[in-house]
Amino acid sequence: MQSINMELAQYSELFMLIAAFIYTGAFMLFAVDMIRSSATIRRVEAELAAENAAERELVGAGSASGAVAAEGADAAAGPGPDQPMAAPADELVDEEMAYLGTSRPFANVAVALTVLGVAAHAFAVAARGIAANRVPWANMYEFLATGGLVVAAVYLLVLTRKDVRFLGTFALGLVVTMMAAATIGFPTPVAHVQPALQSPWIAIHVSLAVLAISLFTLTFAMNVLQLIQHRRELAQAAGETTRGSGWQFLRLVPSATSLENWAYRMNAVGFVFWTLGPLITGAIWAEEAWGRYWGWDVKEVWTFVIWVVYAGYLHARATRGWTGNRAAWLSIIGYGCIIFNYAVVNIYFPGLHSYAGLPE
Repeated sequence: MQSINMELAQYSELFMLIAAFIYTGAFMLFAVDMIRSSATIRRVEAELAAENAAERELVGAGSASGAVAAEGADAAAGPGPDQPMAAPADELVDEEMAYLGTSRPFANVAVALTVLGVAAHAFAVAARGIAANRVPWANMYEFLATGGLVVAAVYLLVLTRKDVRFLGTFALGLVVTMMAAATIGFPTPVAHVQPALQSPWIAIHVSLAVLAISLFTLTFAMNVLQLIQHRRELAQAAGETTRGSGWQFLRLVPSATSLENWAYRMNAVGFVFWTLGPLITGAIWAEEAWGRYWGWDVKEVWTFVIWVVYAGYLHARATRGWTGNRAAWLSIIGYGCIIFNYAVVNIYFPGLHSYAGLPE
């Protein structure tokens, strides 16, 4: 067995700390972007008004060949420059989360910092694995550190296709929480692992679980926003004004229906990863390590409970019409089961899966 490369392990800890500070900075900038949403909204409304005015000017110029045609064009185009403009639409975001080209400098800098943080974080995780000559997710410290990396990386991957900057505060907040929990709650020095974990299945089993949890983490944030947005939409439907309220930033967030639809799609993908990882490959690995596919170990039970909750969520939404808040709450309950599985079961319930790495 090769010895531990302590120098590389120290670099891993250093870059893990650097990544945590960078993520914290990105989180704060995303929060500033949220707080400054009123100014952002005014800027977006001004841009939309300028675009509308330019379109009306083009329509008016094209119809200047005759007075009658001009009058018809003016009527079709809406109020002229001397008339009061119609109020802009209350929602200032594309329901499919497409980029609208609006300027949000604080959010953009936060995204750049997140990219930098992911780079430092990836080096830290890779260095820890190379230092120990194994995959770097054999205990709770490494699992949380790798999980935080994957959450941030998946968030950036989604950002390349969809404008989910509104999710930055929540996503980066969860990443910072995971890294803080790893560093403060589960400080574990680099070491070799026990024989049961010295299997190639650990790379497949745990990596699929991390991918699933990263998607469930993002959908959890979406579902929380969905519930808040739904409450705002109900207030609007009742005739209450929300423009001057403390939830002004929600005008930069898609509708509750759009959030639910995207959360459903991502949950479906995460469910596939959870089925393949913790359940199927976990059973195969258990048979190889302990001579049975299923033994009702407490960790196995809660892995199955999580699978049942998300399966119920997908089934209820697809076939029973469970949409809106009911679907959101069921998804949130599923994520709560994940938190319980890793924050409580791993620590307080002894079993064959007691690999938290906590000091005695």
